[in-house]
Amino acid sequence: MAPRIRSYSLENRTNRLRLPVRRKSYSVQIAVRPAVRLAYRRNLNTGTWSAMADGWLKAFAVADDFEDANGITVLTYHQAIERARQLARGQSEEDTERPVTVSEAVDRYETDLEARGGSKKNAARVRANLSEVFARKSVALLAAKELRQWRDDLVKRIRPSSVNRTCKAMKAALNLARSLDPRITNVEAWETGLAAIPDAEESRNVILPDDAVRAVVAKAYELKYEFGLLVETLAVTGSRISQVLRLTVGDLLADRLIVPASRKGRGRNRIEKRPIPIPTSLATKLRKAAASRRDDAVLLLNSNGDPFPPDSQRPPFRLIAKAAGLDPAVVTLYALRHSSIVRQLLAGVPTRVVASHHDTSVGMIEKTYSKYILDHTDALTRRALLDLNPVPSASNVALLSGGAQ
Repeated sequence: MAPRIRSYSLENRTNRLRLPVRRKSYSVQIAVRPAVRLAYRRNLNTGTWSAMADGWLKAFAVADDFEDANGITVLTYHQAIERARQLARGQSEEDTERPVTVSEAVDRYETDLEARGGSKKNAARVRANLSEVFARKSVALLAAKELRQWRDDLVKRIRPSSVNRTCKAMKAALNLARSLDPRITNVEAWETGLAAIPDAEESRNVILPDDAVRAVVAKAYELKYEFGLLVETLAVTGSRISQVLRLTVGDLLADRLIVPASRKGRGRNRIEKRPIPIPTSLATKLRKAAASRRDDAVLLLNSNGDPFPPDSQRPPFRLIAKAAGLDPAVVTLYALRHSSIVRQLLAGVPTRVVASHHDTSVGMIEKTYSKYILDHTDALTRRALLDLNPVPSASNVALLSGGAQ
């Protein structure tokens, strides 16, 4: 049995009543993880017991200063210790009154992501960068200054672009906590404290020429036919790996795939599936792979007949990238998506169509691929330029009325 927490000034009514009346509570630490203190407010009449944890304060009973304890509304010192521990740890029936901690907010965010079909990696990214002290802080009491300090400490350890992604996920977790508890009103604290670092996004998009894409696909087929079919589908559609892995046999039509939407964004008007044209050669391969399986069966299967496990494609893709003469540390599966987007932009496909085809926004296309858009629009604009001083040639001299040349 753990030893009892002793406090000469608080543990009996005689000593408590000798304390000066004041607004600030007297307190004693009663737990380490999380750090919990039992607070006693000395009033002119009966004092009150409260639980304190990382700045959160919750009054829960009166002290047995002038009446005997009843174990519910009037508590002794040691009874108050147990109740305070339960409240701070969420083990009491009153735990719904305690604002969530940062750690609990991240846990709820992870659960919400899973329920919506999102990637739990966003929550894991935040959790990996939470100190034990910061994780225990109450969301309702977070201040802009400490959030900014947390963001700036991240810069010392990870790239600024990764800091922005981590802060974005943290804001999503805190906003979810706020939406579930109207008492959390300090949203401005994280809007200010977790503001994105300007000019932090590093353009690491690798654009492969068509010959390099063909080489990658060929090497993938050499490694395993099923993996080659997956890589070719990614290269042709420009879809994300998470989308392609969710294709079913019923999504394969004569000359197109009905690609499911990505797990990014959940707008009310979001299109859940969109048709993507594919060449006849790929359609024929996919139809053969589908054989006579049911429409709701997964379309692309591994060589063992099972669906590809998530994140299982990175090791083999590094092998085929190296075999194709590319740097596997730089060229990833996403290079196929980036290359598809740029290929369509340079072919004159309208940006809105490119965005729709690749399940993204025009704004994101313009932000991420602006260099290639500018290169393309420069070529288009030059075709329509009016040159007032062209070099004349014998074949383009026209006679004006009156015989003047």
